[in-house]
Amino acid sequence: MKAKLEFVDIVKWVATVIQLIGYGLTGLNLVPYNIFMFFIGIFLWFAVGVMWKDRAIMVVHVGAFISLLVGYLNA
Repeated sequence: MKAKLEFVDIVKWVATVIQLIGYGLTGLNLVPYNIFMFFIGIFLWFAVGVMWKDRAIMVVHVGAFISLLVGYLNA
């Protein structure tokens, strides 16, 4: 039996790959490209939280966005 791939699953995996790219760019010290990848990944994971109606996922990614933005603006 094949599992049906839903839209939320696609968004979830795209967000995960983008976050991993962000970590890789951080390891290579490629600033600000890493930050841009993290912003995209955070936005997509927030969207997953909305689709799942999971407030914990939404809250953690709003917090991540705020901390990343403040750090970026103060750098």
